[in-house]
Amino acid sequence: MKKLALKDVTLYVEENIGIFHQQRIQSLDKLKLSNVLKRKNPYLFKAKYVLTVEQIIKGLVDAHISSNEETIFGDWLEGLAIFINHTVHDGRKSGITGIDLEFDADNTRYIVTIKSGPNWGNSSQIAKMKTDFITAKKTLRTSNSQLNILAVNGCCYGKDKKPDKGDYFKYCGQRFWDFISDDSELFTRIIEPLGYKAKEKNDDFLTSYSQMINKFTKEFANTFCRNNGEIDWDKLVRFNSGVEKSKQI
Repeated sequence: MKKLALKDVTLYVEENIGIFHQQRIQSLDKLKLSNVLKRKNPYLFKAKYVLTVEQIIKGLVDAHISSNEETIFGDWLEGLAIFINHTVHDGRKSGITGIDLEFDADNTRYIVTIKSGPNWGNSSQIAKMKTDFITAKKTLRTSNSQLNILAVNGCCYGKDKKPDKGDYFKYCGQRFWDFISDDSELFTRIIEPLGYKAKEKNDDFLTSYSQMINKFTKEFANTFCRNNGEIDWDKLVRFNSGVEKSKQI
């Protein structure tokens, strides 16, 4: 086991945090108004007395950003966690389906699936994770039947007061970062490096965000507004929920 140096974490963040910010912008660039309109409940906008196109557009885009950024940053944090564990325990990205990280410590092989926060899945998703753990254990024991294996669901933030789930352990927040690094204070120490060039990168993102709001507002107004500027709710609801007529040959 090696001791983790914060300067190594800082260097990793500085070299890789740009990937997160770049993917945020790419996600916006790929967004299409027709797609997000079909995913959103048009009745909700009417019930909330939404009167302007910009309100609708900001609601659509902001909902997409909120959901998508959680996924993008969760994937990025997974990479950081694997880097930290590799530095300390020589851990590695697992090649087994459903497993993100493998490492050896205290005569035990740990298999870890990494999630962003503690409330990441429904019952069927959790059941699949358990199945993945069982399959991974069988795979690893084909080459070493005596191998002691422990399964862990690691969550980058949050808390879980009962980490022992029987079939696996669930380590969240401080417990998780301590588990992979043997540094009980790492969960606070990594905050500062994560802010590397945050303002500069966020300014770039806001430029793309503003352009997207303007572009979608114009597109929506041209398609779903009457000549007097009023939103044509009938046309919007039909686009979102109406049965498409089959083309006549």
